[in-house]
Amino acid sequence: MSELLSDVLNLAQAQSAFDAPRVLPDVTADSVAAVRRTLDRVGMSGIELVLRRTDSDGVAVRVPARAEAAVSLDDAEAKGIHMSRLFLRLQEEFDRRDFGPAAVEDVLAGFIKSHHEISRSAFLAVDFEHLVRRPSLLSDLSGWRSYPVRIEATGDAVETTHVLRVRLTYSSTCPCSAALSRQLVQERFSQAFGERTTVPVGDVAAWLGTQQAIAALPHSQRSHADVAVRLNRIGDEYPVDRIIEVCEAALGTAVQTAVKRVDEQEFARRNAEQLMFCEDAARLLAEALDDVGDVDDYHVRVRHLESLHPHDAVAVVTKGVEAGFRA
Repeated sequence: MSELLSDVLNLAQAQSAFDAPRVLPDVTADSVAAVRRTLDRVGMSGIELVLRRTDSDGVAVRVPARAEAAVSLDDAEAKGIHMSRLFLRLQEEFDRRDFGPAAVEDVLAGFIKSHHEISRSAFLAVDFEHLVRRPSLLSDLSGWRSYPVRIEATGDAVETTHVLRVRLTYSSTCPCSAALSRQLVQERFSQAFGERTTVPVGDVAAWLGTQQAIAALPHSQRSHADVAVRLNRIGDEYPVDRIIEVCEAALGTAVQTAVKRVDEQEFARRNAEQLMFCEDAARLLAEALDDVGDVDDYHVRVRHLESLHPHDAVAVVTKGVEAGFRA
């Protein structure tokens, strides 16, 4: 009888152990790093997100995005961080409110709070496409332009730094090529009218409208300006539209959306009026950004995708502030 009772008790204990909640191993919390060292940043990149934003027409939209999220690892003995806490914090915050500086700062604070034992600072970068409806230069057409934007924020218990990055696409016409082309046009004109001491204006105008007069054309190319600004004043939204408008106004030859012939002609006129090397474009952008009051620092990299060469022409300029952006 005692053996039977013992078997029953053992079976009951085994069943109780089987039914008890499982305790999953937590290597991050239960082990110590083999090499003891702090780390500047630990986290994830390529996190898929949907941002709540307002487009240029004032319409609330959902925008797909990708994020990079991280915290510092300031405890040299800690094995690692809890990455799922970063992921969940991102999803929760941006699902419930519009994307902007306040939401970003709250996310950073949440990152640090969730790792308060081991982390003192946090980092977040969000990449998305900023859509703007652009009117044509002269006609009544309009179309959408998409600007790649990246917001970077670094924060600790004292302050948060915000950096806005945007890529602009524009046309650049080479001043050297324009001068060489003008010389060939002059030579062609001399060949056509060199034997005449006087030429009626009407004859010259008619000749200029012929294929024969087009002796050469300057080369131009699609070009990119990667602009990064560190902001010193943060409002309700990141000033993406204002930075784009300031920079495109300085360049004068931003690529267009829908065009009619009158718009294409105006674009050609602007290219001829604003001849520029990559050095010129970089200086124009730097001068424009110097006048933007809430920009503490900037880094501008322009790249002209040469039609003459298989390589690109590149120029970089920074504001030159102490401990700021460097080329």
